[in-house]
Amino acid sequence: MNTTIAPEPLVSLERYQDIRARTEKICQPLEPEDTVVQPMVDVSPPKWHMAHATWFFETFVLEPHLPGYKLFHPSYGFLFNSYYNTVGNRVQRDARSTLTRPPLRDVYAYRQHVDEHIYQLLQVLPEEQLTNLMPLLELGLQHEQQHQELLITDIKYILSTNPLLPVYKPGPQKAPTTPAMAAQFMQVPGGIYTIGYQGDGFCFDNEQGVHEVLLPEFKVMNRLVTNGEYLEFMQDGGYSDFRHWLDEGLAMIKTAGLKAPLYWVEQEDGWYQFSLHGLVKIDLHQPVCHISFYEANAYATWAGKRLLTEFEWEAASQVYAPTGGNFVESELLEPTAAKPGGAGLQQLYGDAWEWTYSAYHPYPGFSKAPGALGEYNGKFMLNQMVLRGGSCATPQSHIRTTYRNFFHPDKRWQYNGIRLAQ
Repeated sequence: MNTTIAPEPLVSLERYQDIRARTEKICQPLEPEDTVVQPMVDVSPPKWHMAHATWFFETFVLEPHLPGYKLFHPSYGFLFNSYYNTVGNRVQRDARSTLTRPPLRDVYAYRQHVDEHIYQLLQVLPEEQLTNLMPLLELGLQHEQQHQELLITDIKYILSTNPLLPVYKPGPQKAPTTPAMAAQFMQVPGGIYTIGYQGDGFCFDNEQGVHEVLLPEFKVMNRLVTNGEYLEFMQDGGYSDFRHWLDEGLAMIKTAGLKAPLYWVEQEDGWYQFSLHGLVKIDLHQPVCHISFYEANAYATWAGKRLLTEFEWEAASQVYAPTGGNFVESELLEPTAAKPGGAGLQQLYGDAWEWTYSAYHPYPGFSKAPGALGEYNGKFMLNQMVLRGGSCATPQSHIRTTYRNFFHPDKRWQYNGIRLAQ
């Protein structure tokens, strides 16, 4: 895989400072009132995200490894633990909006306190101990990058529920619309492919368990499905035709009255969507996103195609070695159209996470780590589907070919899109 996508992470003071500063940069445009809102259970208040990522460093790095370290506040472990049963009780996930206290200024003070002690730790630990601690520090940074993506998607959902539809930040100057790259299907040879992370850099435990899979020959779409293509599905009665839908998906859209992707709003002069730049008219050439697995699969069925499995996705990335991508560093905060005339597999990284038709299960030989960190991924390996490739809200240094994201099939608030196979 090209190193412009996933450079080998290195825990240094500069890297630590850069990642921690990006979290606060993401929250800088918000008003204090925005940081305590939780309009649905999947969304956490931005203030909670900032404190939780800090709690991770305090709990797993400072408290066990910095001699004489004193907790910033004795209640923060209860307030900002997420799901780690090993380290004690916590506020329930759906009640995080009740945390109007501590005030936002105290959360920023908490972040500064922990950062200062991390700097101290890097200076006082003997070299051997510090070397042994590096994997844990790297996990903390990768964990914070995960929450940076969640911050962006949660902020978008929070602002979308405000009747004023506030602008998070002004959008870039709109370039003239160009037609999307023509859809083509590229051949991936059948054969045995090696799946899973190989190398000396960082990966999550759910990427481990390198194994071989036998895949028949298949074809993969050279770009993501566009808004315009998805609109054709909608206009053809796609949301009302039971033939395209899995039964659970059909029940979901009927119960919720769904007829379009999340954030789409129909007005007299056409379809608009809420973005972090405010309410904007749908760009037909941009990738469709904010759809559930059920919607992605229904579209694929309507189109006479199917979704990739996660193994096919990884095999295709090995064959075509894509580079580049629209990540959070672009600050566009929305998917962009595939470039006309582009070669190879476009948009495989960045823009929108790609639903696969693969359940989130452990790889062969997977075992959970001992202690609290063993709760990081393993206990969620049921009733969820795998997504690949990252999105426009993903930090570039956080993604790699073997990265496995996972969500329940009804989830729509992430930047989730569609790539077809046949």
